[in-house]
Amino acid sequence: MKLMTQTIGRIRCGLLSRCGRALVIVLIASFFPGVLSADSESITNISITGNVTRETSSLLPVLKSRVGDPFSAERANEDVKALYRVGIFEDVRVESNKVPGGVSLVFQVVEKPQVESIRISGNKEISNDKIREAMDLKAKSVFSAGELSKSLKKVKKLYTDEGYYLAEVDATTSKVGKNGIRISLDVKEGSKVLIKTIRFEGNTVFSARKIRKQMETKEKWFLSWITGAGTYKEEVLKNDVNRIADLYFNNGYINVKVGEPQVKLLPDKSGLEVTIGITEGEQYRTGNLDFKGDLLESKELLGRKVKLEKGEVFSREVLRGDIVTLTDIYADKGYAFTNVTPLTKIDSDKKTIDITFDFEKGDKIYIERINISGNTKTRDKVVRREFRLAEGDLYGSTALKRTKQNIENLGFFESANISTAKGSAANKLNLNTEVKEKSTGQFSIGAGYSSSDGIIGQGSIQQNNFLGLGLKGTLAASIGGKTQLYNIGLSDPYFLDTNWTVGFDIYRSEREYEDYTRRVTGGDIKAGYKISDQLSTFWMYKFEDKTLFDLSQAYLNNPQLLGETSGTVGSLYGSISLDTTDYRLDPSRGFTSTLSAEYAGLGGNQRFTRFIGQSGVYFPLLWKTVLSVRGEVGYIMRDGKEIPIDEKFYLGGINTIRGYSSRTVSPIENGVYVGGVKEAFFNVDYVFPIVKDFGLKGVAFFDAGNSYAEGQQIFSKLLMSYGLGIRWYSPMGPLRLEYGFPVNPREGIDSKGGKFEFSIGGFF
Repeated sequence: MKLMTQTIGRIRCGLLSRCGRALVIVLIASFFPGVLSADSESITNISITGNVTRETSSLLPVLKSRVGDPFSAERANEDVKALYRVGIFEDVRVESNKVPGGVSLVFQVVEKPQVESIRISGNKEISNDKIREAMDLKAKSVFSAGELSKSLKKVKKLYTDEGYYLAEVDATTSKVGKNGIRISLDVKEGSKVLIKTIRFEGNTVFSARKIRKQMETKEKWFLSWITGAGTYKEEVLKNDVNRIADLYFNNGYINVKVGEPQVKLLPDKSGLEVTIGITEGEQYRTGNLDFKGDLLESKELLGRKVKLEKGEVFSREVLRGDIVTLTDIYADKGYAFTNVTPLTKIDSDKKTIDITFDFEKGDKIYIERINISGNTKTRDKVVRREFRLAEGDLYGSTALKRTKQNIENLGFFESANISTAKGSAANKLNLNTEVKEKSTGQFSIGAGYSSSDGIIGQGSIQQNNFLGLGLKGTLAASIGGKTQLYNIGLSDPYFLDTNWTVGFDIYRSEREYEDYTRRVTGGDIKAGYKISDQLSTFWMYKFEDKTLFDLSQAYLNNPQLLGETSGTVGSLYGSISLDTTDYRLDPSRGFTSTLSAEYAGLGGNQRFTRFIGQSGVYFPLLWKTVLSVRGEVGYIMRDGKEIPIDEKFYLGGINTIRGYSSRTVSPIENGVYVGGVKEAFFNVDYVFPIVKDFGLKGVAFFDAGNSYAEGQQIFSKLLMSYGLGIRWYSPMGPLRLEYGFPVNPREGIDSKGGKFEFSIGGFF
């Protein structure tokens, strides 16, 4: 029998008040007789009614009231608030019912409407899934008019970021069932509208063209459909403001102000116009430089390490670089937490900035533990052996940077991050290395084309991290109009966990040349030793069985030019290499040099010794351009027998001297290219970006070189060429398209109009 019912508290927020929903708490227990007496009663039961989407069992833990506890009107009202904070109810009330043995609490709730479905219409350029992903509101979530408004703005931005500046997104809602809401999105995409013009106001120091080069946002052009240039993205444009400011800061204009970009649609709706206002201010130069604080080196030495110079135009970028340089000097001595604070004094009259570098070195830091995580397939030791720091060593910034670079260069991981964490003492650090593995096994079937080899089909199976030990295994084949190659190989870059590389190859190749076809079956064993991260040696012994056939008539008429058409050769090859480049696949700075020698005579019936020296230097220049100079010099020495004609030097083509046909830069006897016993050539390349985001680059080049017969003096006559080309790391592989013009073409051999060469595919 129900003895008494009391409404203790209630919170209601209906549909009419959603825009400015307020929490309303009504405490009316004090107006009812018996409430105070009810406070002394125990709670016998707690129930929740009206909930549909949430189980009662998941809501009860939210309440502070518990069965068996003394009843409290104040606590019951707190429970009303707690239920409302769950976020799915628009009305919450509680009633206390006096029952035999105590009080029964009944929480009555009314749920907010729920999104039953989201229907999208009118979209063609952007998929339903992408639109739904951009929305805050999701199906089966609580409906909110505010969240719907935010979602519409995000969908609009999604279209804007794709170039559809005129897109309109509207939404209608309809009720479904008792408490459901169906959302219908109507999209009017409109035409793509790109940025047609980027204007600047107030710039006198730098041209509009120079400022535009600093920006990621670009004006549209005829390749915009590929590159996306001209697309308006609000966040990118805002960041461009900082990039423009950096241009001025790095050229001494420390008081520059760059206004917020103004974007408007052109009257004919053909594109957007972006206007950016600039207040440049006056240029400042670097004043006096000084050093103070915990100095471990003399001021003179520290002064030689920084790039800022008194009297030169001040650059914030150079200042930041100097701080890093000075910090690294201390970090390489173990002071991992050195603070270098630049204290500046600005003289507005002289337009100078005095800078004092204030050092606070802290304590020497030691490496306590090296932890590796994220490697499920790769063994810890494969990562650990790339470290240039060991547990117990002093902290070293340069060694840590080299370690990260080494791990990334393994090619086993998508990312490798090294962070520091406190050790067991104030002067100890733990290095936490987190890697994200990528697939290192490859199976590929593809094709490519080159002007020298024609169409080439290829297939390969490769595993660069076999058994998680860093072993590299290859099974490959390439078949083309002029070339066939089959290869199987295995190598261990850290044999027995040392700096030795050990491996082997078994191969068979067949290559068609102008005057003969060469077939080789052979194998090799190889070893290398890594002296340092930049210096290494390599050794290889190979044994080959060779045959020359399909001889041209010129060779048949002059067999003395050919020598032996079949034979075997066992040779020992050795080299030493130095590589200081920043990125070995596409270097922009640094130096490479390799000296090699090959002695053929350790088995087989062919005898010769070949020496080759190669060097290259790379210089980064303005606007992300790179100047490279590469050269090669070679000499083959006979050893009691004639040098096999297929082992001599033949130049020409895309990889040596462009503008001259492949293998035609060679001594000629009786109309036959007989190859040289000496060679020398060099290439000068100026590489510049064409479409940075697309990875498309241009190249202007100059080549010179020749191969020489025995008795001819090396460098006595140089064939030269120049030209232009493009390079692109396409999805099909690296692409090179280059046109070379011979400076001194040979009569009857070379085309005066130049030669076009290109190659594409992953078989290089």
